[in-house]
Amino acid sequence: MTTFQDQVVLVTGAGRGIGRALAERFAARGARLAVNDITPGGLDETVAGIAASGFTAKAFVADVASRMAVHAMIEEIREEYGRIDVLINNAGVEPHASLLELDEWDWDRTLAVNLKGAFLLTQSVGRLMVEQGGGVILNIASIAGRAHGLKDRAAYIASKTGLIGFTREAARELAAYNIRVNAVCPGVIETEMTAALRQDPAVVARWLEDIPLHRLGSPADVVGLALFLCSPEAAYLTGQAINVDGGKVMS
Repeated sequence: MTTFQDQVVLVTGAGRGIGRALAERFAARGARLAVNDITPGGLDETVAGIAASGFTAKAFVADVASRMAVHAMIEEIREEYGRIDVLINNAGVEPHASLLELDEWDWDRTLAVNLKGAFLLTQSVGRLMVEQGGGVILNIASIAGRAHGLKDRAAYIASKTGLIGFTREAARELAAYNIRVNAVCPGVIETEMTAALRQDPAVVARWLEDIPLHRLGSPADVVGLALFLCSPEAAYLTGQAINVDGGKVMS
């Protein structure tokens, strides 16, 4: 089993869902966790849960869409741990509205958190990784950035499509510094973000028709691939965007 003993791992959007699951599993593999979210509520629960399991995590509350907030957070983490070995850009928002009804603020906020946030973190942490001789960056994208058929998600789709492209370019530019950059593209995962939609049996049935494994994903499904991509076993993988979607039919 791959360990991340004493490595410093920063996970954004770690207050719930996939972010919390990532933080818990990396901590269980020996990593020292810096966990981020925009509010302390869920983040405190994440830290408490990790601590109760006998592992280490510290909360850093910041808005990833703010350059000043990101810079201040990275400086705090540098002072606390001295380095960042793995960055996981997981923070995201997903407004539900048709294109004709979508509010401009929701569009701007979605692009700011989902795409600009990944840029700001990659740039800031990337500079630190250059100094320390390398590192790994993992972006949590979505199959929404690749497939048609996700209704009323124009802003979300635009942000995740951009994130996949950003992953490829960041990987190309940072390879010379021993920094690998990859993306995971989850399908429909059972988290708080999909909870409301999962209450509609017709919606769930429609999803399952397109998934050969005939089940929705869990955060653990995403975490398993993330652990591999951030480990030495994936040393020759960079610039990749890998689906975790149960074999979903692309349409």
